[in-house]
Amino acid sequence: MSAPSRILVRAPNWVGDVVLSLPALRDLRRQFPAARLEVLARPWVGEIYGALGEVDAVIESRGFAADAAAVRGRFDLGVLLPNSFASAFTLWRAGIPERWGYATDARGLLLTRSCRVPARLRGQSQVYYYRAMLEGLGLAVAGPPDASLACPEAWARDGARLLGDAGPWIGVNPGAFYGTAKRWAPERFAASAALVARRTGARVAIVGAASERPLGEAIAAQLGTSARVLCGETTLAGLVGVLSRMRLLLTNDSGPMHLAAALGTPLVAVFGSTDWSETAPYSERARVVREETECAPCRLRECPIDHRCMSRVGIGRVAAAALELLAA
Repeated sequence: MSAPSRILVRAPNWVGDVVLSLPALRDLRRQFPAARLEVLARPWVGEIYGALGEVDAVIESRGFAADAAAVRGRFDLGVLLPNSFASAFTLWRAGIPERWGYATDARGLLLTRSCRVPARLRGQSQVYYYRAMLEGLGLAVAGPPDASLACPEAWARDGARLLGDAGPWIGVNPGAFYGTAKRWAPERFAASAALVARRTGARVAIVGAASERPLGEAIAAQLGTSARVLCGETTLAGLVGVLSRMRLLLTNDSGPMHLAAALGTPLVAVFGSTDWSETAPYSERARVVREETECAPCRLRECPIDHRCMSRVGIGRVAAAALELLAA
């Protein structure tokens, strides 16, 4: 085929996956520098693409029928970052002539160019998962992966408004959308944050979704009146703004963890049920703290036994990793 002039990228559905796919998006832009590149994304991740210079426009995904109607007749090529059958069926139904992606979820017949997931990717960061797809499709991938995110000035101002004080600030992200198996105990986050705050003179801000506000308030109660609870008070753009102003983030494996890594914010992440080798924060300013157990990574939402992968991670280890990172 000739070089496409209008490209649609179907985005991953979760914040962490979006961040880890940014290098592939940038590879695609370098491959087709003159093309108009738009992204079809779920509402809860779409704002991220608005901060990227490589993207010309963002289309909000509203479901199969609405998405097919919204993109019909507008694109030469559709590139699928999600693995699902539904994402490929949407672009097929929309009549996009070229549809590229991994041949997963029995969707090979819906794609005009596809490849298998290479076995060599097991145990590697998912930044390579998305880039390997482009390579398998015959596109050029060069240079180190760039999963960075620059915080727009308006978002940074929003973050400053939400914090309401010059700080310095350290953040705590005690939640994880996937399930409780990914969560370190809130009292341990509180104790670790208190140690780091005393050593650095920083204040503590707790971030998360509205559903995680009870976690945030429980931590704040242990920290005292100087803690700021922002759970449920930030848009995605506001969260990026807050994280960009943090001197450090203490976190579970989660979307905010990946956003902080992309922003270059120093962070310490506690890992348990998920595979740290594949989903660790992609940043030289990140430290992973985990405990070797016979059952981890189990990838379960809820722990069926005693949550030993998390309960054996001590407060001192996390605080020490944070202070070492700040000193470096």
